[in-house]
Order: sequence, then structure tokens, then C-alpha cells
Amino acid sequence: MATRRISGLILQKSSLSARWLCTVKETTKTVKEKKNLLFNRVSRLTPFSKTSANDVLDKWVEEGNPVKRFDLVNLIGYCRNRKKFHLALQLFDWMEKMNFERNNADLAVRIDLLYKTKDLASAEKYFDSLQDSEKTEKTLGAILRSFCNEKAIDKASETFKKMKESNYATTLNYNNMLALYHNMDQSEKVISLVEEMEEKHIAVDVYTYNLLINSYAAMKNFDAVEEVVEKMKSNNEELSLFTYGNLATIYVNCGLFEKANHFLEMMEKMDNQVNEFGVGASRTRMKLYSEMNDLSGVKRAWESLKATHGGRPSNTSYLSMVVALSKLGDQETLENLFREWEMGCSHYDFRLPNVLLKFYLRRDMIEEATMLYENLLSKGMERYLSTLILFATLCIKKGQIDLALKYLEAGVDKAKQKEKEFLISEETIKLFLDYFEENCDEDRAEKFVDCMRKIDRFESSVSDSLLSKIRASNRSIDDI
Repeated sequence: MATRRISGLILQKSSLSARWLCTVKETTKTVKEKKNLLFNRVSRLTPFSKTSANDVLDKWVEEGNPVKRFDLVNLIGYCRNRKKFHLALQLFDWMEKMNFERNNADLAVRIDLLYKTKDLASAEKYFDSLQDSEKTEKTLGAILRSFCNEKAIDKASETFKKMKESNYATTLNYNNMLALYHNMDQSEKVISLVEEMEEKHIAVDVYTYNLLINSYAAMKNFDAVEEVVEKMKSNNEELSLFTYGNLATIYVNCGLFEKANHFLEMMEKMDNQVNEFGVGASRTRMKLYSEMNDLSGVKRAWESLKATHGGRPSNTSYLSMVVALSKLGDQETLENLFREWEMGCSHYDFRLPNVLLKFYLRRDMIEEATMLYENLLSKGMERYLSTLILFATLCIKKGQIDLALKYLEAGVDKAKQKEKEFLISEETIKLFLDYFEENCDEDRAEKFVDCMRKIDRFESSVSDSLLSKIRASNRSIDDI
């Protein structure tokens, strides 16, 4: 369902105001204040709030303030736009509790919210509970999208078949199936389904064309890719930054840099155009130019991105640039850009120093890594799991085994608490193993093994072999 941002909610008093002599301007102000009050009460809730949207709305009504269906639908749209899906679902729950009228668009949104906040089974159960008259183009489209996102290909195919039989199969629904087939590496089915769209005169849009391009590219049929591009031109389909970026990515991935450069140049020619993909397109160019070892192209893309951002790029944009510079090995520009970001950032994002720390560690620049490490410690903020792994790697390289184990254990514990994977590289594991064997350090080796077992990185046979080897070495030393 299309949504738009609202600045407040339109509410009406249930009775005449006692201040019946107030001016129209004053009355308008009071209405706006009421709108903002309810909006603020609901929008500030989080999934962790003790109070639910249900509680807030119940209290609002108890205070004598009615709520219109229109108010709730717009507030739900606001929450969805900001990915507050749990809050949007709470608002729907309240609507149903209060027996508000529901249309097919509402039902479709609820299916989508159940899928996003719970799981596919919850969305499917709700869809199955609908009356036959409510299983319309919108609700079928919502459950189809959920099936496609979960790669439930049999259920998606069955649903799509029903939609075609009922003449509900729109371009959007075809695109959902095309994306499913593409994600399942079934390129032939993508091509066949696009042909079906053309035969049935179903509109083919830019998303359809790009899925077709990607499918031909997956089959290494680059002549067909070029034919699709020509078809887009003949059908007056605008070749946008999105399409050019897609084509450039395809050719870079295949090592066809000359063709990739052509489309990257086309993207650069569109720099002066206002486009919703502008920032993302500049990041794509930085990444692709770095993969082609083109430093000047990376820098041009960065200047373009800064212009799009109005001179102050976001943390994510800075991250894209430092990753590109790190890949190209441009230490001076990388360090200068990092300092520029650090001096002006409003939110400290540990992903950026992580890139620089990795850069130093891969080159065994221990002194520089140590200075950065000490600077990060002084920030006193919660660090990423990846930062803890890098700290452990730096410490083991410096021979600071106790400190290395401290960061390793902290990372493992944090990963367990947050139910996240602890991604320690084989290279870092080898650094620890080499240290234990060289130093015959059985006690610390046991601590390390315990950490690895917690994250299922060591089988018993591997850890037993390591400890047996160290114990044997220690016995040999004792016998001397």
C-alpha cells in the first residue's frame, strides 16, 4: 500500500469546547496541538517500550478524544516508512479490536507486517483465515510477495497460478515471480516468464528488463544482454542510473572492463541530473572502479557523491570510500579521509576505523595499528564484534596473549548474548595456534579452545590434537 509522511493526525472533539468565543486561528492551533500530541505519543514508542500502541490509544479515547480510521491508516503508513513494523502491527491490532472498517489494502498491509515482524507461517495463517471475497488482487499479492521473499517456490507458483486465473497478475506480481526465479538461479524461467508477459501484453518495466538482463548475464549470453538494452531504447524505456549501474556491475564481474567503463562513463554523464539513485550510484561507481584498480575513477565518484550530499557525506558513504581506498592501497588518502570523517562525524561508526585497522594489520604495520587501537579505546564506546576480533588479532601479533584472549572472550560472550555469528578468520586462529605451539602454553591454549568450542569452530578431535601436542612438548622439555 502506498504511504506518505504526515505531520500529524486530524482529530475532532467529542463535544463543543467551553471556549466557544475563541478565534478560528486559536481553534486551528488547538487542533494542531491535539494532532501532534497523539502523533508524538504513538511515534516515540519502540519494540522495547513497556507501553504499547494499544495502551496509548485506549488512554487517548478515555480522555475523550475520538480517533478516525483515516488517522490510524496514515500513522501506520508513517511507521512502515520508518521500518517500525512492530508498532504498525500494534496499530492494526487496535483497529481490529475497535471494529474499524477494513478494506483489502488494509488486509494486504497486515499480511506484510505479520511476515516482517513474525514469520511466513503467521502471514500465511492470517491469509488463510480471510473470507474468499477478501482474497483479492491485493491480499494475494501480499502473500505472493512473502512466499517469493522466503523462496517458497511451490507455494508462490500455486498462488501465482490462481492470480493469473483470476486476471490478478499485474506487472508487480510478475516481477515478484521473476525475482524469485532469478534468486533460485532459474534463468530460463525468467526468460520464459518475460516472454509470457509480452504475449499477454502485460507492461514490462525497468525492473523487469533488469531481471532479464541479469538472467542472460548469468547464462553468459552477453549478446542477449545487449539486445535487451536495445529493446529498452526502442520501447522508449529510460536507461537510468540503476540500469547503467547494473550493466557496469555485470561486466566488471565478468572481467570485461572496457564494456564496464562505457556504462560507468554514462553514469558520470548523469551526475548533473537529480535522481533518487544518485548517492547509491556514486557508491557503486567507487566500488567498481576500485575493483578495476582505477584510483582516479574512485576519486571522481567521491567528488560526485560529495556534491550530491551537499558537501557532507553520510557515514555509509565515507565507509564506501575508505573500503575502496583500502582495496587500492592508497594509504595517504585513506588516512586523510579517515581523519576528515572522524573530525566531523556526529555518530562514531566503528566500521570505518575497522577498515583502517585491517589495512594496517594486513601489512604488519603494528605501530600504526597500535596508535589507532589506543585511540579507539579512548572513545569508551561499545565496540563492534568485528572490532573486538581485530583487537585480538593486533594483540596476538604483538605477543600480548592475555590481552588477545581477553578481547576474544569478550567477543564470544557478546556474540552469544546478541545471537550473532562470531566471524574470526582462519588467519587469526592460526596466529593463536602458532603462539601456543611455539610457547608450549597449555593453560592459555585451553582457554582459547574453550572459546572456539563456544562458537562451534573446533571439533573435539582438533582441540584434543592441539592440547596433546602442547603437552607432549612440555613433557619433552621436562625430560631435558
